[in-house]
Amino acid sequence: MTLKDNLPKIALGAWAWGNDGTFGNEHNIEDLKPIYDKSMELGLNLWDTAYVYGMGKSEEVLGEFLKTSNREDFVISTKFTPQLAEMFEANEVTSMYENSAKILGVEDIDIFWIHNPVGAPEWTKKLVETAKEHDIKMIGVSNHNLAEIKEANEILKEAGLKLGAVQNHYSLLNRSSEDSGT
Repeated sequence: MTLKDNLPKIALGAWAWGNDGTFGNEHNIEDLKPIYDKSMELGLNLWDTAYVYGMGKSEEVLGEFLKTSNREDFVISTKFTPQLAEMFEANEVTSMYENSAKILGVEDIDIFWIHNPVGAPEWTKKLVETAKEHDIKMIGVSNHNLAEIKEANEILKEAGLKLGAVQNHYSLLNRSSEDSGT
């Protein structure tokens, strides 16, 4: 079976975990641990984060919790953010992947995303190298419009890979994707 066959229907976002209160209340690791524990108990085991969330703090907090679980019991989703590329080495995508895996305390990341479409074709091509080197189970794009999604899919397809996930802002309060194609 593939990851896609076993992918949970709901992901839990760790976007605000460890933030400085900029996006609401500030929660410390003691506040968040019961949330992690209860979520795992209920089978909510797909965790979504990104290095850019708190400049590694979200991944750090989540990584602490993951240490208490068996690797086969959770799915990790994290992102490469193009605007942070200059912080990393030669293949920035690979460097960020390896950095995130280290912070999260895992050998591999299940779903790896390009966080936004800034320089999308260039970063998608570099993501191909990373995916082949690290055997990424699923590749995703986040905050891309329909044309950018198609472009990423074509680049991946040419390399023998495929786009497995799309994540865009959509909620009961923000339904603009229905009309805009993003």
